[in-house]
Amino acid sequence: MSFGRSSRHLVRRGVLTVLAAQVAAVASLMGADRLRRLLRGRKIPALESAQPVSHRINDGSVATTYTYGEVLFDDMLAAITGARKRILLETYIIKGDAMGRRFKQALIDAAERGVEVYVVYDQFANLVVRPSFLRFPAPVHVLRYPLISSWKIFGPRHLGRDHRKILVVDDEVAYVGGYNIGSAYATEWRDTHLRIEGPAVWDLDNAFVDFWNTHPKRTTDRLAQMPPAGWRPEIRAHRNVPRQLMYPIRGMYLEAIDRAHRSISITAAYFIPDRDILDAILEARLRGVTVRIIVPKVSNHVVTDWLSRGFYGRLLRAGVEIHRYTDHMVHAKTATIDGEWTTIGTANIDRLSLLGNYEINLEILDRGLAAGMEKVFADDCAKCEQLSLDEWMRRPVVARVYEAILKPLAPLL
Repeated sequence: MSFGRSSRHLVRRGVLTVLAAQVAAVASLMGADRLRRLLRGRKIPALESAQPVSHRINDGSVATTYTYGEVLFDDMLAAITGARKRILLETYIIKGDAMGRRFKQALIDAAERGVEVYVVYDQFANLVVRPSFLRFPAPVHVLRYPLISSWKIFGPRHLGRDHRKILVVDDEVAYVGGYNIGSAYATEWRDTHLRIEGPAVWDLDNAFVDFWNTHPKRTTDRLAQMPPAGWRPEIRAHRNVPRQLMYPIRGMYLEAIDRAHRSISITAAYFIPDRDILDAILEARLRGVTVRIIVPKVSNHVVTDWLSRGFYGRLLRAGVEIHRYTDHMVHAKTATIDGEWTTIGTANIDRLSLLGNYEINLEILDRGLAAGMEKVFADDCAKCEQLSLDEWMRRPVVARVYEAILKPLAPLL
């Protein structure tokens, strides 16, 4: 009995020691990151104002890619200003800064001229935003995805955040991608968004309407859906819906990577793949597929950076190219495979996005769009530092210690 109690005591001490080490590691990294940001200041990196590029898809839709936030926001605001019937806006973050105020005023103006305006935002993501800014006058219908969506807080149906970014105007034009709304995102972050016109707008419109109509806290009548757009395969929307335990975006990635025979180009703001996705990438390399991944050299979540580094060794030894974006934060969630298949959306390659949050990604089969995205990838690579296996193996011992301490946290993110 004494031996058993002693063993349990040792186990508890071991667990507490590991937890203490993880807390200390996270605290020190966050402190160092805060100091780095203060010393660096808020200087906006010099960027060329990348113009959007449009491609006509075989289903009759037109897809336009945006890689510079200021241009994207101007077009979104123009669409809101020109709205005649209905505006559906869903965003993870809307900052209470100059850009956020522009969007808020444009939505209010639209509602006052008779347009039906519906807004969804995530409460957790906007905790640092003044509550008064997030209040809209009565003509605007607002649904705040709550900090706690149910008393069953540990159930998988209720853990996910609403991480989607969707704008649909008049059921005719829709936007989706990685951009949140705020001034910093306009000029300081590298991200990717997509505008859709034509039949494929239905997918994004339907995603918003389903979310609104099934939410228990909505205060309006059910929203009407657009007429069905048919079953053309060129563009499909994949929606993670925790309420329904539905997570197809992960399956989309696994299937696409498994089909790759020539090239895989991934841009990931936070790259923490689970075992199946990691194995699929390594299997692709064994087949001779060229695999290139762009990640931020330093992201806005320093702990995530260190968790991502825990995969670099296996990837580099397998011949995967890792390019670290150096100019500023790259927040895009895109992939292009074999010059034919593309996904653009809101889901990161991590557990929170693929098995947790409400997310939406478009899957597009079109060589023209894929060629455009490959050019974007090449332009981004020019702003990256490619990490070599030799450089990785020569990293400091303290870096290896941090990686080992933080590695158990990877499944949580």
